Amino acid sequence: MSLNPNAQIDTDQVQDARGSGGGGLAGIPIPIGGGKGIVGLIVLALMVIGGVVGGNALTSDGGGDLARECSADNPDRLQRLDCRNALYVNSIQAYWSTAMPTELGQPYSEADTVFFSQAVSTGCGAADRGVGPFYCPADDHVYIDLTFFQALANRFGAEGEFAQPYVLAHEYGHHVQDLVGTEAQVRRAMERDPANANQYSVMLELQADCYAGAWTRHAAETKDEGGQPIFTSVTQQDINEALDAAAAVGDDSIQQRSGGGIDESKFTHGSAEQRQQWFSKGYQTGDPKSCDTFGDGL
Repeated sequence: MSLNPNAQIDTDQVQDARGSGGGGLAGIPIPIGGGKGIVGLIVLALMVIGGVVGGNALTSDGGGDLARECSADNPDRLQRLDCRNALYVNSIQAYWSTAMPTELGQPYSEADTVFFSQAVSTGCGAADRGVGPFYCPADDHVYIDLTFFQALANRFGAEGEFAQPYVLAHEYGHHVQDLVGTEAQVRRAMERDPANANQYSVMLELQADCYAGAWTRHAAETKDEGGQPIFTSVTQQDINEALDAAAAVGDDSIQQRSGGGIDESKFTHGSAEQRQQWFSKGYQTGDPKSCDTFGDGL
């Protein structure tokens, strides 16, 4: 993957809440199921991400004036984790602004990504970074503590750079589900049929993976506000890195890593194989209409 060094980074699509306070939360005070709860790449639950920040390239770049740091006046802007991720957000939203009306028949509304550190208040409640990256349907924001990417590399083994836009594209897949009404349908289905709530959750998450694959197929076609390509290339290695990340956050992979046996009844996001399968389907077809993980399930 190569980002275009001449691409403009629209930091208006990102809210930088790092260093703004909100720390001191413990556990997961945010609702996961029912109501307008969060949806995300992975529910880390009580897994501790603290202490993963180190001195390598994945370390979160402490905040500051993001617009200045990511402007064309800074020749090192694409070396910054926050600037690169802001540009990934630009690409993902550029794709959906066209794909939603043309492929899904509904207009797209942009959603900000919030960079936070340690903890954050959201429309879905208070959360700490132990939740992992997530989308909140109540306020239409994607939330991420950028140090998650170091945890993804060091603890989950997904070291490739393209794991990062895969994570963001998955979360924006949840935003698309919210806009088209899929998230609300799933929530109602869970309320009607709580015994199968996990199965509905898996289908929702796999569709977000498929949507991430559809964006990946078209990522090199996306352009900034001035018409410059955002990516100069997306390679097979990038696809492999996304697939590695999808497998690493499969429910079975996480259960094995925690030292327990595999219990499919507790799956909420899908197995490693399923997540790779649906990302691949989205990528191979490039068509979000192909991402019907529900069949007759809704």
